Amino acid sequence: MQTIEKFDFAGKKAFVRVDFNVPLDENFNISDDNRIRAALPTLKKIIADGGSVIIGSHLGRPKGVTDKFSLNHIVKHVSDLLGVEVQFANDCIGAEAVEKAAALQPGQALLLENLRFYAEEEGKPRGVAEDATDEEKKEAKKQVKESQKTFTKKLAALADCYVNDAFGTAHRAHASTALIAAYFDINNKMFGYLMEKEVKAVEKVMDDIKRPFTAIMGGSKVSSKIEIIENLLGKVDNLIITGGMTFTFTKALGGSIGNSICEDDKIELAKELMATAKEKGVNLVIAVDAKIADKFSNDAETMLCDDDKIPAGWQGLDIGPKTIEIYDEVIKNSKTILWNGPTGVFEFSNFEHGSHAVGDAIVEATKNGAFSLVGGGDSVACVNKFGLASGVSYVSTGGGALLEAIEGKVLPGIEAIRGY
Repeated sequence: MQTIEKFDFAGKKAFVRVDFNVPLDENFNISDDNRIRAALPTLKKIIADGGSVIIGSHLGRPKGVTDKFSLNHIVKHVSDLLGVEVQFANDCIGAEAVEKAAALQPGQALLLENLRFYAEEEGKPRGVAEDATDEEKKEAKKQVKESQKTFTKKLAALADCYVNDAFGTAHRAHASTALIAAYFDINNKMFGYLMEKEVKAVEKVMDDIKRPFTAIMGGSKVSSKIEIIENLLGKVDNLIITGGMTFTFTKALGGSIGNSICEDDKIELAKELMATAKEKGVNLVIAVDAKIADKFSNDAETMLCDDDKIPAGWQGLDIGPKTIEIYDEVIKNSKTILWNGPTGVFEFSNFEHGSHAVGDAIVEATKNGAFSLVGGGDSVACVNKFGLASGVSYVSTGGGALLEAIEGKVLPGIEAIRGY
């Protein structure tokens, strides 16, 4: 497989799929440019080699062309960070894009307009009436899939080689993230530096395991993490279940959880997962105490109590000190750590302590030689909020992509480059 480090971009035009889906305020100012900064090493390598870059990305979830989601809003900032004046094409496959791409000289860069302005990028039909028949919906889907081939071919025709540096979209079989790769031979398609790091981090935590291996799964719903948990039960030594979904397990064990969040229809599933963990010899760690509140608010009345004895009218919003001590010991004795999901409502300062404590324990374990991977929006927000990102081995930029990789799924964006 070709690698970006070994590839010489001199005199070549590279189509680089990045993830510049950055948050913009009401004045179109970028409030967090981490995703742009993450792609800079790849873009700078191509330019330094004497190549030119054609940058493709999506922004938001537009249902057509709209100024709100135009990438024109970020051109200046990208130019400032890249140190090169970035040109802009107000379409991604139209005449202007073709002309500007063809005219690119070594060391120059071109940013294409939002790829998702075209339904063909995602391959999903738009404008289908709600009362359309199944046959009409099927025909609309068929048509957009057929036109997707033309769209993809036009994107590929802009460049000599293809670089995918958008791990955050690697789980989508979209035109620019997977289908385009078929138009380049194995020697002219590759991962960017960010994508390489993401893939290696996931493979290290899932396939090159140093034990004990501990996974920390948080979040509010068991239903959103079922496949991840099932896959992890065949790999980990310790599985810490935390966050709101703890209470589904606590209730399955016969505990009283007051008004705490719970998926009653997943109680039997929780029992099955606990039985599977026991069968596989996995140490399933569930909270024993909680910091509870009389309402969902930062200024609520609070107290500590056992996780299975929460009184009516109260709800658990974070783990308690006894649980923190248990988690701490498990994490600090681990050599491979995966963290996805906080222990509580960390957005509220009164309920951030548990998540902060978990982050501190992971940093300590990492100092002692453990490999730690943090991923998923809330966990990333946690380590950033508490200033812990530099203390863990790797912080993933991928949300859904990381979760699907952990589930054991083959990601289309990765498969398209590797060819299997």
